[in-house]
Amino acid sequence: MATVPSKVQDRLLAGIKRFQPVLASAKSRDVNESDTVIIVTDMLAEIFGFQKYSEITSEYAIRGTFVDLAIKLDGSLQLLIEVKAIGLQLKESYIKQAVDYGANQGAEWVVLTNGAFWQVYKISFGKPISQELVLEIDFLNLNPKKSDDIEGLYLLTREGIAKSMLGEYHAQRAALSRFFIGATVLSDPVLDVIRRELRRISPDVKIDNEQIQEVLVNEVFKREVMEGEKTEEAMRKISRAASRLLRKASKDSSEDESEEKPAKKSTEVESESPSE
Repeated sequence: MATVPSKVQDRLLAGIKRFQPVLASAKSRDVNESDTVIIVTDMLAEIFGFQKYSEITSEYAIRGTFVDLAIKLDGSLQLLIEVKAIGLQLKESYIKQAVDYGANQGAEWVVLTNGAFWQVYKISFGKPISQELVLEIDFLNLNPKKSDDIEGLYLLTREGIAKSMLGEYHAQRAALSRFFIGATVLSDPVLDVIRRELRRISPDVKIDNEQIQEVLVNEVFKREVMEGEKTEEAMRKISRAASRLLRKASKDSSEDESEEKPAKKSTEVESESPSE
């Protein structure tokens, strides 16, 4: 994660100190959803740094059917926030209405919270539309001395949203996922390296990439890593990246050749000059 600016860190630390007792009290009193929304709104303003009267809005809530709050920066929708009473567990069914409405609004990020727990989902606009849990915050158990806890909060701040930190964090998680690493290991460049190392160890044994791939798929990797939509998406990304590199290499090679040709012609002219 990115380094948290000192000014933002001070605000986050003060917010944890102020709101942990507030949330603990609200939970012990089992306050209703409306009161939880008030607490969450104050948290968004005082901890996460959003302007209470211009960037935090309830205009996306229609008779309680859809999300309770939304974040807009410079008039652009950034987050849809579904709030539940602090005593309720965050169930999968609760996020569905927010995700469905978020998809209709073109919102990429949806937050589900009861004040104490915060879950951040990224919507994927495929067929069918799906969501992925990217970030989870247990506010009551945050430790101000742990950098990971502070950095997690920073992703949801006004400063973090403005810098697209959630997107960067998601991209990093995806790149380090078992699906992406598994697909990378099965790519031709990596298989070539493995084959070369195996042949160096056993020079008399004939080994090809297909044999290595078969062993990796059937004996090394777990089945769940090799199958499913996430694996297919990872393989597509790797294939596209490889294609871009090939196109770039081809373009660079063409440019180098075009630069060399005039240089040769110039040399020829210079060599003929003395004879004249």
